[in-house]
This record gives sequence, structure tokens and C-alpha cells, in this order.
Amino acid sequence: MPSDASPETIAIASDHGGFELKTELRKDLMDMGYSVLDLGSDSLDSVDYPDFGYALAGAMKEGKAKRGVLICGSGIGISIAANRDTDIRAALVHDALTAKLARQHNDANVICFGGRTIGPEVARDCLKIFLETEFEEGGRHTRRVNKLSDPQ
Repeated sequence: MPSDASPETIAIASDHGGFELKTELRKDLMDMGYSVLDLGSDSLDSVDYPDFGYALAGAMKEGKAKRGVLICGSGIGISIAANRDTDIRAALVHDALTAKLARQHNDANVICFGGRTIGPEVARDCLKIFLETEFEEGGRHTRRVNKLSDPQ
């Protein structure tokens, strides 16, 4: 659960391949006390995953949310789309360890799932770990994360 008095807003978006998992995780986030900014999609109708990755990155850049959840069929395409923005560190995870390391070592601010490759229980576990894990600031991790936003 968020530690501050007002609930933290988590942005969430998916294409049609991630719609069902997005619907479940959205409810889980609200049950955990988060405010959810749902950026679509709103059905199983075919849509283009880049549109939703870009929408979430834009919402975060505008300060509407500090963290996000993205889901497409494999999780790959939507994470690539979001990572085109240098302020986004979107990590495709598939188990508890990758969710934890995405936060600890990479300071990921967006967690990505493959709606067709991960089950809802594993995704729930990963999301909870992602939200509860802090970045290990300092040393090699901070140096490396800084290079992601400024590769020069």
C-alpha cells in the first residue's frame, strides 16, 4: 500500500492481447489502495500496442503517474514502445526475481507483462514485488541507470 496520505496513481495500459490481464491487475491495484489511471484499451478489439506504450509514457512525463503497468500479447512490443522515452525504464518481467531486480538494480518505473505468456497469479505476485521493492541507490546501479537517461 502507498505510504503517503493520498493514494499514489499508477498508470496502466494494454493492447487487445493484454486487455484481460489489465482488467484483473487494475482491480488488484485499486484493492491495494492505489489510484489507477487506465489509458486503455477498452476491449478485445485489435489495436496497435505502440499507441498504448506511448500514451503511458506521455502520462508519466506529464506527471500524471510516477509508475506504470503495460501489457501486450508478449510484453515485448509495448515495452519497446515505452522505452523510446528516456524518462521511462520499462522492464518486461516473468517471475518474482525479475520483478525484484528490475526495481533494485534498474530503477524500473514501468513493469511490463505478456498477457499471453504469464498467468494472472504470477503477474499479481510480480506486480506486488515491483511496487514494494526499492531501488538500491548508489554505486554501480545509480551510475548505470543515469546512463540510460543520458547515454552521452
